[in-house]
Amino acid sequence: MTGCVAINVLLCPRFSIRYYVAVSNPIAQSDLEFQTRMLMRVSRTFALTIPQLPEPLSTVVGNAYLWCRIADTIEDCPDFSLDEKRSHIEALVAVIGGAQSPDAFADALLPRLTGDDWAGERELIADTNAVMRIFESFGERERAAVQRCVGIMAKGMEHFQEGMFAHGLRDQAQLDAYCYYVAGVVGEMLTEIFCAHAPEIEANRGDLERFGISFGQGLQMTNILKDIWDDKDRYVCWLPQAAFAEHDFDLRDLTPGQESEAFETALGEQVGIALGHLRNALEYTLHIPRTERGIRLFCLWALGMAVLTLRKINNQRGFQTGDEVKISRNAVRATVLLTRIGVFHDWILRGLFRVASWGLPLTNVSPASADRISLAE
Repeated sequence: MTGCVAINVLLCPRFSIRYYVAVSNPIAQSDLEFQTRMLMRVSRTFALTIPQLPEPLSTVVGNAYLWCRIADTIEDCPDFSLDEKRSHIEALVAVIGGAQSPDAFADALLPRLTGDDWAGERELIADTNAVMRIFESFGERERAAVQRCVGIMAKGMEHFQEGMFAHGLRDQAQLDAYCYYVAGVVGEMLTEIFCAHAPEIEANRGDLERFGISFGQGLQMTNILKDIWDDKDRYVCWLPQAAFAEHDFDLRDLTPGQESEAFETALGEQVGIALGHLRNALEYTLHIPRTERGIRLFCLWALGMAVLTLRKINNQRGFQTGDEVKISRNAVRATVLLTRIGVFHDWILRGLFRVASWGLPLTNVSPASADRISLAE
């Protein structure tokens, strides 16, 4: 078939099936090696999980992650004014849309990224051309999904500028909106990419769309809770003011090492909400056909590590640094081993989730929906 790459995907011990995935242009080996190296430099979790995906999904999702990492770098850089962040984000959207040169984008951004903390990101951005060449090789559905994701993420980043939220977001609804724009939209993108990969996944599109945004929100809320004090050092707080005010705690008084029952109670409620979204993430994963082992593992590893992180946060609500609630390598190894054993068996996976989340607060949350999310200021 002209313009297609045939991919043999093992479905079960008894038979296999061949899928054809549209590829516009061949990808240079040097570009693929660059992408692999960059994933290892700028991400720990995704450098572990993305290789579990079958090809070409692994290449597509890895490339999408690098575009999102570039956007995050612009947002995270403390030396940029709000106007500068907006300008660079708009330029990134123009690059991925083909309206601006990757070299011009890199030349404008690189001089402002100084210090050893940005070494990996500088190397990535310096060769935005390689990221773009890989992106241009994808099929139309994959390119459209990544473009949409980066565009929506950019819109959210313009609204949720870090410098505007030193003392928390307004309420839970605004936190939901923030999580959508930086993570939920990634769940939507992955759903589209997965559906483009195989008709068996496409058949479950409705259920995957229903739970995909929640998956992103659960992971993002876990990161927010883990990074409370790292964010505080950058004069940023993504916790919902109203939720903490209900327990008579003012986020303007947020200080590491404080002993506050009110703060810890409100923090526990946020753990429960995050876990509720992660339970929805489990439902998302179980709607991936059992034949798609790699995609299931990709989801399960991220989900499992997030639940274990919530456990550490909940057991040590007075933690003062992110390192204190970072899960151990042994916990990661256990997650990998147990999910590999249970990947084909939904009842085992449900049991593993119950065991991992045992004793944690849990709030039942409806699957997040983009049409219910507002950017109300």
